Amino acid sequence: MYSHLTIGTSHVPRAARFYDQVLKPLGMVRRKTSKAGICYAPEGFDGVNEPFWVVRPIDNAAASPGNGVTVAFDAKSRAVVDAFHAAALAAGGVDAGAPGLRTHYHPDYYGAYVRDLDGNKICAVCHQPTAGN
Repeated sequence: MYSHLTIGTSHVPRAARFYDQVLKPLGMVRRKTSKAGICYAPEGFDGVNEPFWVVRPIDNAAASPGNGVTVAFDAKSRAVVDAFHAAALAAGGVDAGAPGLRTHYHPDYYGAYVRDLDGNKICAVCHQPTAGN
């Protein structure tokens, strides 16, 4: 189990506007904001450390996306995956894989991929079968 995930940004206010919109369909809200970064957690989160952080690099160099790195958020339904993807594109993100099944992962893997405003690859995925979605 992990404590938290951190990705970089070169512009915290711009990243906050993007992630406020993109994470809303997933039920995540911004919990803290500083010059150094922002963090998000599920609504009602009562843990000690928020699980997702978007921060300026500590060395003050420009943020850059990791090669082979994807942050995947669990979605409750395929409709939520669709809403995540639409919100990301509306907020200025770049499509990196439209919503759909990726059966090479498993038969019910339904995901959507985008690049945020700093080029980080994020996705939402629903692992549930079609029924109930």
